[in-house]
Amino acid sequence: MYWGLIGILYIVCAALCAVGFYKFVYFLSVGYGLAVAGGGIAVFIMYLADPSATPLFLVILQMLLFVAYGARLSGFLLVREFKSASFRNTDIAKGTLSKNAEKKMPFFVLITIWVFVSALYVMQVSPMLFRFKNGSEDLAVPLIGIVISVAGLILEAMADRQKSAQKKANPKMVATEGLYKIVRCPNYLGEIIFWTGIFIAGISTYGNVGQWIFAVLAYVAIVYIMFNGAQRMEKRQMKQYGDLKEYNDYADNTPIIIPFLPIYHLNKKEERK
Repeated sequence: MYWGLIGILYIVCAALCAVGFYKFVYFLSVGYGLAVAGGGIAVFIMYLADPSATPLFLVILQMLLFVAYGARLSGFLLVREFKSASFRNTDIAKGTLSKNAEKKMPFFVLITIWVFVSALYVMQVSPMLFRFKNGSEDLAVPLIGIVISVAGLILEAMADRQKSAQKKANPKMVATEGLYKIVRCPNYLGEIIFWTGIFIAGISTYGNVGQWIFAVLAYVAIVYIMFNGAQRMEKRQMKQYGDLKEYNDYADNTPIIIPFLPIYHLNKKEERK
């Protein structure tokens, strides 16, 4: 399982997501992006220090993918929080970030969150580590996974840009145009697609039960987190826009996260009031 390298990777991810001690939501947002990017770079350095049969260009592609993902996510979140007036007036900013910023979390809670999310981020990056340490030389499967991840990354970026533009034009309504005509949470869909690609890219290299457990747990966790995030977003939106016919018509007829799958709500009707 390469526990020594996993330990180093854990230290890197833990150090980078420690920004959550400044504002605890950063454990799951800005720190998340930093940890993924830093984890990818750390694995690349490990490869350079001890090259294997895995082609160098493939390791570089995977590293660049993690760096692009992390830089885009952390950069977008920081810009949105500190510079976007339209975001500061949205339900997310008022209902989540501002409230969380004021909460004084017990130190042991912060430590617990830090320990567990750091482990999760290590597991998410681990397919790249397993591939090069196992010396896998195949190209088709990892390249297919990388293409899928790139598609997810592009989808996330487009969704965030479209949402920012639409909220700026109409702060009193959720985004409903562009990708938001297809699903209500295209950014979460992009996240799922990105990590689906990462998981697929490693399928041909997982060498033992432990590696499969790492990869499967990471993938299941991120899918669960995305659906949970969509559920919480729906609750916030119902509180703010639930009396608007335009919103209800949109929400009742647009899948919440998976295209063409008729799952429109993740909360029971009484919970959405």
